[in-house]
Amino acid sequence: MKKLYCLLFVMLLPCLPGIAQPATRTLRLQEVIALAQEQSAAARQAETSRENSYWQWRSFKSDYKPQLSLTGTLPDFSRTIMPVTQPDGTTDFKPVSINNSELGLSLSQVVSPTGGRVFVTSLMQRFDDFDREQTRYNGNPAIVGIEQPLFAYNQLSWAKKIEPLRYQESQKVYLEERESIAVNATRLFFDLLLAQTNQRIASQNQSSNDTLYQIAQEKYKLGRLSKNDLLQLRLAVLNAELAMAQATLDEQTAALALKTYIGMKETDQLELTPPEGIPATTVLAEVALAEARKNRKESINFSRRLLEAEALMAKAHGDNGFNASLFATFGLTNRGASFTDIYTRPENQQRARIGFSMPIMDWGRQRSIYKVAELNKQLVQYTVDQEDANFEQAVRTQVNKYNTLKARIATTAEADAIAEERYEIARNTFLIGRISITDLNIALAEKDRARRAHIASLSEFWMAHYTLRQLTLYDFEQGQVIEMSE
Repeated sequence: MKKLYCLLFVMLLPCLPGIAQPATRTLRLQEVIALAQEQSAAARQAETSRENSYWQWRSFKSDYKPQLSLTGTLPDFSRTIMPVTQPDGTTDFKPVSINNSELGLSLSQVVSPTGGRVFVTSLMQRFDDFDREQTRYNGNPAIVGIEQPLFAYNQLSWAKKIEPLRYQESQKVYLEERESIAVNATRLFFDLLLAQTNQRIASQNQSSNDTLYQIAQEKYKLGRLSKNDLLQLRLAVLNAELAMAQATLDEQTAALALKTYIGMKETDQLELTPPEGIPATTVLAEVALAEARKNRKESINFSRRLLEAEALMAKAHGDNGFNASLFATFGLTNRGASFTDIYTRPENQQRARIGFSMPIMDWGRQRSIYKVAELNKQLVQYTVDQEDANFEQAVRTQVNKYNTLKARIATTAEADAIAEERYEIARNTFLIGRISITDLNIALAEKDRARRAHIASLSEFWMAHYTLRQLTLYDFEQGQVIEMSE
């Protein structure tokens, strides 16, 4: 009984005097989806991930552009006692106070086809000996150089193939996440719509059972109704009150869940309007599959993963133990007692170096690394083939589900109308005493079940509709690809 009183209190609380009634806001399915895609937490997360991917892409592109850098040490002062070799060969400890300053400006550019780097550098050094009051300058007005790995894995070249695919994939992921938000918003919309439908059914049943019970009491007094039927009607009244309280609580819970998801802060009560009409287009599986392969991230994802597997093979082949690199520079250099001496008739400076290392015996280590990379590529290929088959099956299954649920809506709508009419006939027939209370309850149950079945069929269809959009990134209503909005 305590639970019954609590449920009745929840139901009657809005009707108590002195309590302000919140306003009612009417929303359609498309409006709920628009709110969710604009202001929900999931929408903000998707937008943040999109921006993150954008700046990662900007960072990648900047790696292939000229880099200008300034380096320096200003100052590097030291005062200490150091061992100094004397003219006669002996060592004496002398106090030394010196300062070394260095400043360099460098412009470099990577060469992605070869994996090397070219650069232009200008360096300046100043040495101060405070004990002897001497200042010396040393510098390189200009140095042009190149660094080039030989026969090595070219990470720059492979990244230039892979990273554009990764960025395109992130854009597709953003669109899919927005459509996923639409699917979730649709589910919560119909959860609340069904709860509101149940609440209206419970309210109507409660009113109808109250009326029937009042009439039955009069009939019982006249001896035209049995005690058993009267008690059964009284029990129906109590059950209707319980159902009304539970339906009110379920509606409040569903409303809170929907508001929380779409980021609605208002305290307004929501009144949902069922979607009017359904898309007339019949979706063909081959068309949906073609759009899915063209628009979804899967095709890009498969290509990227296969490229990454090939890159690992190239790395295993390039890092074969034999490493060689070329370093060469040509420039100008000079020294002097003043800053301007550096730029007065500077001398040529050249440097060239080729370094290498090569294993003599590695006990099959490199062959094992390459074999692992090769098998990994095969595994990725098999995995991609299986995922592609699963993706195709998912699209085809969703198309069949969409078309089936679309055809079912008309049937459930007709069943809902028939059950409603049949109940009215049964109710009127019961009032004149031509059917039993059992037959009336059967008609009532069928009416409620048909109404809920129609709402459920609408929910399943629109869930299938937006799920198909998510799987294909194609709007079959408008006949156009779902693209990134600016």
